[in-house]
Amino acid sequence: MAENPDVRAELRAQIETRRAGIAAFLREVRPRRNRLTNISIVSSALAAAFVAGPALMGVTFTKRVQGGLSLDNPADVWQPLCLAALIVSLISVISSNLSKSQDLSARVTAAEVCNTELEGVLTSLQFGHLSVEDAVEQYQESVSKIPFVEESLRK
Repeated sequence: MAENPDVRAELRAQIETRRAGIAAFLREVRPRRNRLTNISIVSSALAAAFVAGPALMGVTFTKRVQGGLSLDNPADVWQPLCLAALIVSLISVISSNLSKSQDLSARVTAAEVCNTELEGVLTSLQFGHLSVEDAVEQYQESVSKIPFVEESLRK
């Protein structure tokens, strides 16, 4: 049976629309994933830095800082450091768990893979190396991997 050129064109348009939706998703989610990852990394490093002095040098560190800042109480040295470490540790844990709970890395990877697959289907379809029936099957197989990405509305 001969293929209808209108059906082929409609499928190409649908693939392009889906790829536009994937691109919009990636533009939104990649920066969020990167932000949460960077916040977690920096916060973890800060927590370690805040407790490094007291942890490595103990009383010697506390006495030196106390004397250098003319503080009356040794607790005035280690309490703010421990509080700061606690706060940035919480920030690190929260940002890390937000990223994991939303499964951002896996979703970005799945969307990127699907976008690449759809580009291949579109190219093969465009140059006649793929029947419409096979292209539809490959399209459905690809988009089934990204149910979290909404289709972009064509304007």
